Amino acid sequence: MVMFGQNPSAGTLMRASEFLHEELPIRLAHRVKELNELPNRLNEMPSILKVRDWYAQSFEELVNFPRPELPPELIAHFEKAFTKGAPLPALTPNPSLPPHMQRPLIDTTGKQRLGLSQRGITIRYYVDLGDVVWPPEVHDYNEKFTQTLSVIKRRHDPVVTTVAQGILEYKDFLAGPGRSGSAKASQNPSVIDRSVQTFLDRFYMSRIGIRVLIGQHIALNKLEPHPDYVGVICTNTNVYQICREAIDNALFICEEHYGLFKGPPVQLVCPKDLAFMYVPSHLNHMVFEVLKNSLRAVVETHGVDADEFPPIKVIVAQGAEDITIKISDEGGGIPRSAVGLVWTYMYTTAQAQRLDQDFEGTDFKAPMAGFGTYLRFPYPASPVFNISGHTNIDCKRLLALLDRLWSVDRASLCSVLWGKPEVDIHGRIRD
Repeated sequence: MVMFGQNPSAGTLMRASEFLHEELPIRLAHRVKELNELPNRLNEMPSILKVRDWYAQSFEELVNFPRPELPPELIAHFEKAFTKGAPLPALTPNPSLPPHMQRPLIDTTGKQRLGLSQRGITIRYYVDLGDVVWPPEVHDYNEKFTQTLSVIKRRHDPVVTTVAQGILEYKDFLAGPGRSGSAKASQNPSVIDRSVQTFLDRFYMSRIGIRVLIGQHIALNKLEPHPDYVGVICTNTNVYQICREAIDNALFICEEHYGLFKGPPVQLVCPKDLAFMYVPSHLNHMVFEVLKNSLRAVVETHGVDADEFPPIKVIVAQGAEDITIKISDEGGGIPRSAVGLVWTYMYTTAQAQRLDQDFEGTDFKAPMAGFGTYLRFPYPASPVFNISGHTNIDCKRLLALLDRLWSVDRASLCSVLWGKPEVDIHGRIRD
């Protein structure tokens, strides 16, 4: 996406429009089909039906969108350019793979995919179309298609909150009169079976992919060029600045929600020059949601009238192959019995609530809690570690550290943990 969008022309943008014109209806149709086939009458909930209708409407608009009528000589130029092809840049070995897996799947001559050419699978990638005077039909097609995508993107903005509302409706349906389980069902996270859980995981991941494609195309067509951006992708995303902004936003929400003069302190440990290629809004969103959860836990555990709150720590570590962000708090932790339920769509520690009537508006602000799982991202996430009173602590490293301290300086460790010298509590430790 970065290679394609660095120097967009009317021709390359038209190729991108044609790709989305073919790809997006397929993805939308799959989502409509799955929403229709949700089991256990979940597909009958009003909010779920509303989301299905949005996807169906967007599908219809894309399918009926007129394709451009290009002059024959321009079509011939396209075919010649893509037949001629262009070599791909040199591949960079992945250091996380063992040597026997380092052989690239793509021939760097740009001609074929190794091992797949016999099956007729071809590679399509960006090629230089050369200097061409693009006819008005191309510019008109790009402009109108981008406008259509903007309407679709805006229509689908409240999908996450609307599906969440559908889950709340489903919980009420399960706990309704004459149904087994009574009110307990509304708090039972296991009432959604595995098939629905799997669908929701896939649904939200697909939504992210669709919105990235649409957002990238709109940005390439509408936004002014920026040295650090290719569409919505920032080639130099500063992690410190993103985390700092997420911290400020989360603190503002927390202080406004609980009426605090000053929220819990948040300590950020991150190199100020740490940067990598990413979509900044996605990173900001993930850090913001986790921080919001930590702030709520700390405030509700220690009370809104507490003189001071224990700090929340955001630690960013750069490894040889990845960047890790750890957020830890002293907000009471998660009960061991609930750890396995954290990522289910009907589990929440927040009290039952309903969305505002205008939750489909663009200015809707999600509540302080209750939507964390719906904002889950399809990237590898670290396990949630807990000890009593703390959340997101790496227990293995903690135990290793305690073991090391015990072997080096028992008296100091005992004083830190219990405020007593070793001799006074020796029997207690031995037990």
